[in-house]
Amino acid sequence: MEKLPAVNVLGGVLEPCSMSPRTGFFRDGACNTCWEDQGSHTVCVVMTKEFLVWSSYVGNDLTTPRPEFGFTGLQPGDRWCLCAGRFLEAHDEGCAPQVVLDATHERALRVVSLEVLRDYALR
Repeated sequence: MEKLPAVNVLGGVLEPCSMSPRTGFFRDGACNTCWEDQGSHTVCVVMTKEFLVWSSYVGNDLTTPRPEFGFTGLQPGDRWCLCAGRFLEAHDEGCAPQVVLDATHERALRVVSLEVLRDYALR
C-alpha cells in the first residue's frame, strides 16, 4: 500500500496526530492514508466523552481495550484519526469532537468540507 502525499487540509505538511495512543490507518501516529483505506481515517480529532458515548451507541466502541490489535481504548482528551464519514455523521448528530487541522489529511475534504472542519477546529 502506497501512502498518499502527507498534506493537511490547509495545504501544509501533515503533522502527527498521536503516538500515544498510536493512531492512523498505518498506526504511524499520523492520519496518513492510501487508496486502500476505505474508511478514510483522515480526520485528527480530540476525543470527548459525548462523542465516545455516541460512537459506542452507533456500534463503534472506541473505549474498550482490544489487546489483540494493540488497542488500549480511548478516553476523553486522546487524539485519534477518525474516519471522515464518521466525523460527518457525528457533525450531523451534533456531537462531533474538535479537529486538529494541521494533522487532518487533505483526503478528508472528499467527504467533509473545510468550512465544517474549521467549525470544529481546536483553538
